[in-house]
Amino acid sequence: MELKDAGRATDISQTLGATGVTFRRTRPEYDLDWHPAGRRQFVINLAGEVEITASDGEVRRFGPGSVMLADDTTGKGHLSKHIGEAERYSIFVHLPQ
Repeated sequence: MELKDAGRATDISQTLGATGVTFRRTRPEYDLDWHPAGRRQFVINLAGEVEITASDGEVRRFGPGSVMLADDTTGKGHLSKHIGEAERYSIFVHLPQ
């Protein structure tokens, strides 16, 4: 996401439209097999950590403060695995198709 200087020590993106917001708590036993994203959405992690494996084999971890664009709504999708013993709290911002 491109950020532009907005003055007063702030960089800001363009405004994006959203169609909904979901708040989520995930318990440590969360381990989801291959699945596509349910919709195009930003996933914002507030607490806890998740490991995502993309269909091309790339593995990334997302912790507190990270933002991920989930837009693999077709095909094999991705794997999702909870990391650690703490619950994960996240916000899903639904984007227009």
